[in-house]
Amino acid sequence: MEEKTFRNYDAPDVSVAVKEHYRKMRKNQTLDYVKSMHRKYLKFDKPMDLWEAMRHLNSLIDVSDPDLDLPNVQHLIQSAEAIRAEGRPDWMQLTGLIHDLGKVMFLWGSDKDGTSQAEQWGMVGDVFVVGCALPDSCVYPEFNETNPDMHDERYNTSTGIYEKGCGIDNLDLAWGHDEYLYQVLNNHVDNKLPEEAMVMIRYHSFYPWHSGGGYAELLNEKDEAYLEIIKDFNKFDLYTKSQKIYDLDEVLDYYQPIAEKYLGKGPIYW
Repeated sequence: MEEKTFRNYDAPDVSVAVKEHYRKMRKNQTLDYVKSMHRKYLKFDKPMDLWEAMRHLNSLIDVSDPDLDLPNVQHLIQSAEAIRAEGRPDWMQLTGLIHDLGKVMFLWGSDKDGTSQAEQWGMVGDVFVVGCALPDSCVYPEFNETNPDMHDERYNTSTGIYEKGCGIDNLDLAWGHDEYLYQVLNNHVDNKLPEEAMVMIRYHSFYPWHSGGGYAELLNEKDEAYLEIIKDFNKFDLYTKSQKIYDLDEVLDYYQPIAEKYLGKGPIYW
């Protein structure tokens, strides 16, 4: 797999919109905001077929991505096809295909809470921990001080509201598509994806940890295994981005039986 230069946020061709997205995300994603998004979105009362959700991502371009300006469904198929080409297990291929599906929250999102097509700061981008100090490993760390929680002594220390060594499963991350899809699938009674798949889904955007080396005081031994899982998945999430266009219907025959094997045939409740 050819590695290119990805995620260069200082490159001259990175759009103003990308930087503005992260400014808004850092300013608005507080612990209280994240709790309010959990209350709003984790009701699991919107049944929708997996493939209908996939097609909706034809309508969404991720404004936080400095590398790709194609509809998000293309990135999903690119990731899945690269995993398939390397002969990885079918569950991992499916994980590649669905890992960004939480972005369908834009269908019932709003500009006000950053979950719409126009305002995506509550839906996409690198996530960070809320309830403790923001590390310099965040992209555009100069925006950290704009977060109100960083001026609250309860939340602005390296451990904040958490216990040292508690592990990332016990942290509250900035709200976004990762946590949303993880919670949706965790609630889905027919979900038979292995734990590794759920780790890939939940933490693939947690770059300040898995790529930046942040939050050392909060990690535990289990997180070392998580890190290996994420770094493996990241090869396909990041280094497969290209301008190649796929037709979802052309790959459906291959992926549908795998999806039914691990997620069943019924609707998923979003």
